[in-house]
Amino acid sequence: MKIAVGGIHTECSTYSPLQQTADDFRVVRGKTLLEQCGLLEERFSDVTFSPLFHARSIPGGPVKPDCYSAFKTQFLQELEATLPVNGVLLIMHGAMHVPGLEDVEGDWIASVRQLVGPAVPIAVSYDLHGNVTQKIIDQIDIFCAYRTAPHIDVTETHVRAALELTDQLRGGQPRLVAYAPVPVLLPGEKTSTEDEPTRSLYNRLPNFDQRSGVSDSNLMVGYVWADIPRATAAAVVTGTDKAAVSQAAEQIAESYWQSRARFDFGVPTKPLSACLDDAKTAETWPFILADSGDNPTGGGVGDRADVLSEWLSSGLTDAVFAGIADPHAVESAWTFKEGDEVQLTIGGALGSSCSRVSATCRIIAKLGEASSGDRELLITIRNNHVILTERRRPFHALDDFRRFGLEPEKARFLIVKSGYLSPELAPLANPARMALTEGAVSQDICGLQNQNRQSPCFPFQTSFDWKAKAIVSARAPD
Repeated sequence: MKIAVGGIHTECSTYSPLQQTADDFRVVRGKTLLEQCGLLEERFSDVTFSPLFHARSIPGGPVKPDCYSAFKTQFLQELEATLPVNGVLLIMHGAMHVPGLEDVEGDWIASVRQLVGPAVPIAVSYDLHGNVTQKIIDQIDIFCAYRTAPHIDVTETHVRAALELTDQLRGGQPRLVAYAPVPVLLPGEKTSTEDEPTRSLYNRLPNFDQRSGVSDSNLMVGYVWADIPRATAAAVVTGTDKAAVSQAAEQIAESYWQSRARFDFGVPTKPLSACLDDAKTAETWPFILADSGDNPTGGGVGDRADVLSEWLSSGLTDAVFAGIADPHAVESAWTFKEGDEVQLTIGGALGSSCSRVSATCRIIAKLGEASSGDRELLITIRNNHVILTERRRPFHALDDFRRFGLEPEKARFLIVKSGYLSPELAPLANPARMALTEGAVSQDICGLQNQNRQSPCFPFQTSFDWKAKAIVSARAPD
């Protein structure tokens, strides 16, 4: 039993001024790829997994067409060299955008289908913030998606897809997929599985899996920061019985629709000025403030200095800002030694139109190398610590701070570019606030440019009726 494994994974805000190139992607191959996917020999002893490659980037702006084309061509060449195979497992995200290409994942998966032919089953593993289309459904046999946000079941999802695929290849009943698009599009910060009603909606999914003819049930939130026709929520169900998977998809879709007005932010969410007022009167800490509009893990650029500017203007101190992507500031300061003072201008280095901060800074620590493009600086500005990075990146893990000698749990104020807080930071927050800030992933979604989305779609339009209707894959037997 030979299964090819690989794919491409990113999400793209069409509101970002920064396009992604091949340099933004990390490519994983071989045993490392299989280990990251949980495809261990002890669980799949009778399977030969043939790893191709998996290209993944921090979410950002649209992917340049030549970058996408090069990755796809390379993937198809490597897949062709691996043939024949008994199955294909594609590790995708679902919210990639390439200018001029309406359905990127549909294009990728359809190209794989064309190469391997109609007899080879294809399984896909998706992020629940991906977008699903009829073109995608018509190419695949198995669909599995994350059931947690923040995502703590990534490996488990890949394994679910692999188990479905290997069961079929061992002689189990052929799988088929049905999906029911839902005209609702909400930000992840309002649909975290840590909060209601999302928690209950996702907790019920395994119950659908127990039904006869159903094996894997999924609810897709979709990706809101792409003004494209395919952006929408959906229920997607894998199973062996056409009627059963259709019914399950419709019921999951209907439950999401009925809950649409109940979704809200999981932490107190306010304009930046109100968050700063709360910081001034805070009596407990760490007070963790999320700069939501510039969150790089949602597709934000990560180079804005608006929050830093307002923080300094308010006279607040004792904060750790992590981090601001500003390769120009890093380059300007790199020749100075730790302890030196340097005049820097920070903000907007990657194309964001935002406030900039010009200040005298003291260099506290320097990490990384120019040759690898990963230089980072810890500086102080008016009794505040600020981390500047050469490359866009989130600061969601405790070790991201500790490598600079900073202990997040001991910080009075911690300001991160984030939406909902990561699993490592959330338990520390005492309290947490999310600031409604500007950027490529603004939480003011109804204020976004909205020219290409399907209409009607909640909450962009609110006065319309809808009834769930499942669509079965063209690969399903008659």
